[in-house]
Amino acid sequence: MGKRIIQQARGKGSLTYRVRKKAYNKKIGYPAVNVQGEAEIIGIIHSAAHSAPLMKVLIDNQTFYNPAFNGAFVEQKVHLGKEVKEGHVLPIGKIPAGKQIYNIERNPGDGGKMIRTAGSSAILTKKLDTKKVIITMPNKKQITLNENCRATIGRIAGDGKILKPFVKAGNKYYKMKARSKLWPRISAVAVNAVDHPFGSGQGKNVGSKIAKRDAAPGKKVGHIRPRKTGYKK
Repeated sequence: MGKRIIQQARGKGSLTYRVRKKAYNKKIGYPAVNVQGEAEIIGIIHSAAHSAPLMKVLIDNQTFYNPAFNGAFVEQKVHLGKEVKEGHVLPIGKIPAGKQIYNIERNPGDGGKMIRTAGSSAILTKKLDTKKVIITMPNKKQITLNENCRATIGRIAGDGKILKPFVKAGNKYYKMKARSKLWPRISAVAVNAVDHPFGSGQGKNVGSKIAKRDAAPGKKVGHIRPRKTGYKK
């Protein structure tokens, strides 16, 4: 009898696949849209759940967490809603073209959903007449957002973290464990046939198949679910 495949086991949750809740007790986001003015960085914090250091920002007796930018330090002043300067939070419609930005909102007021990993940044490319702004992502793809979406000016700190090697497998193990990541990952064809649709290793030419759109995650493994077929018109 076959066992649950990895996706199903992780989704169910168990002693093997569990989340360290303490690692995720700091949530990145911005305060309400109407909260503007001068704020102060009251702490630079290491969070096991995030690759970048987080800065704890105080404004109007409330605090929020945001990825730290290069050069951030405790007691530094940042502004929300005004002044185009590194570390300041502004609607992207007020930021000049060519600036590096991060922690970008997908919809106005959602607190920031994109560009939050260490060392990353996007570039504000162009402003359109339709109250839209074009952003160039790190992978060179361009997206269009509402001009009222907020973002932080600058580049996220910690881009040198990948330069330091883990050296030992044990170091990598504990790092992945702290973030509740599955490690080491092995190839699907390396496991037994009862454990995965690609298992047994009897030829590694895995063919693509079409899965039902409403199929459970475990039943979509290795399958394709295109939105539509044929050439794009």
